[in-house]
Amino acid sequence: MYGLLSLFALATLLPFIYIVLVSFTSPSEYARTPILLFPREWSTASYDYIFRSGSFMRSMGVSGFLAIVGTACSLLVTSTLAYGLSRSRLKGRRVILGGILFTMLFNPGMIPAYMIVKEYGLMNSIWSLILPSLSSAFYVLLMKGFFQEIPAELEESAKMDGSSDIGVFFRIIVPVSIPAIAAFGLFYGVGFWNTFFAGVMYITDDAKRPLQVVLQMMLLNASTGVGSGAAAQALSVEQRLPPETLKMAAVIVSSLPIIAVYPFLQRYFVSGMMLGSVKG
Repeated sequence: MYGLLSLFALATLLPFIYIVLVSFTSPSEYARTPILLFPREWSTASYDYIFRSGSFMRSMGVSGFLAIVGTACSLLVTSTLAYGLSRSRLKGRRVILGGILFTMLFNPGMIPAYMIVKEYGLMNSIWSLILPSLSSAFYVLLMKGFFQEIPAELEESAKMDGSSDIGVFFRIIVPVSIPAIAAFGLFYGVGFWNTFFAGVMYITDDAKRPLQVVLQMMLLNASTGVGSGAAAQALSVEQRLPPETLKMAAVIVSSLPIIAVYPFLQRYFVSGMMLGSVKG
């Protein structure tokens, strides 16, 4: 059994290892041997091309802002909405739940979303990448089910001590819900970090483009031989980057922050995924 599990783990790791090796392969060697198991000539040309681009670090800051601020706002909206819906004393609870379920079944599409963003004056604003996707109906329903499992005695004892509903939520509900909040926070963070389509639709200012959009533009420039600035001048004709090596480097650069954060949230993530599976 351990041998089978080890082979399965190796099979899942091999694609990632291959991506790392190709990203560090010299352009000349990859041009000679596109399929290789281990490079003989190591090179950081792909990473030099990415990091020498003036827009790269700026886009890292934009994506970092989206991941941090967007995740915090999404968790606040999702948790407060789910907590209110989990209490039967909320007036209009069924109507609100019906509206949330309606959004899961019927998607208005791309054009209405674009018109809403434009009418609210959010075009070319970083908030256009946050507000339209501020919450998820599916996550609200999942968190609502978790809040319903919290014993009502905790709230009753807090209210007997004179705490308000807001005080109960932030002092009692949030501390005991850290596993669920951390799990959903990881989902939201990955989603905001990987923002691409919304960045293409709503952002035209180069200074406000998220990381994924900038990396895609850099890949197009490298594959067509069209570059700009120091990144274009850094490579000679003989060192012209193959698009594949640059793609692999882009995958590593865009994935590394999430990979670095995941170990710190892993225990909360596992606990959050198990919530509601066992009673008592």
